[in-house]
Amino acid sequence: MTNKPIIIFGLGELAEVAKFYFDNDTTRNVAGFSVDGAHLKEDRFHKLPVVAFEEVDTAFSCEEYDLFVAIGYSKVNGLRQEKCLAALDKGYHLASYVSSKATVFDDLSHGDNCFILEDNTIQPFAKVGRGVTLWSGNHIGHHASIGDFAFISSHVVISGGVSVGERSFMGVNSTTNDHIAIGARCVIGSGAIVTRNVDDEGVVLAEPGKLSKVPSSRLRNL
Repeated sequence: MTNKPIIIFGLGELAEVAKFYFDNDTTRNVAGFSVDGAHLKEDRFHKLPVVAFEEVDTAFSCEEYDLFVAIGYSKVNGLRQEKCLAALDKGYHLASYVSSKATVFDDLSHGDNCFILEDNTIQPFAKVGRGVTLWSGNHIGHHASIGDFAFISSHVVISGGVSVGERSFMGVNSTTNDHIAIGARCVIGSGAIVTRNVDDEGVVLAEPGKLSKVPSSRLRNL
């Protein structure tokens, strides 16, 4: 396992969160940040240098540093994919983070630039692709597969044998039955229950909660 310092692409909240986890839950440290030159408005972030991505390999050699792309699900995860591929073209190894507080087994298969946070349970024979984000508290069932650059938010249940296509997004508290196939670039809304296969670019929404006309002061037994 490499202990190279890490350069984070991004200056948003996700970049801050990534720095915290790498600094506090790995043996590695974050040495700097990078963004596209058109968005470079400051030369320091969290007291660390910020350099234009166009020049990052000059300031931080890919032989001495790894890179992590801290981008969310913009453009149905397409922006994160784009920047990961650009970093690979520059010769960087893309770092992954797997929380020490996640429940995983020795057979876990995951790609580079993954971000797997605390309280994820990933059962045996599951596979996680490249550039996947698993926010906190998810259940990834046995023999499930999560495609490249997917984003799984929090408290999602992906049941056994489920396949989630590349660049798909699953919202908070969404759930699948087992052996469901979700296509590429799909959006599964918060609280949605997926009971059948979903074609590429499908959108599954849950019925939103309704505001009662009765105020809480008039509810019985409260």
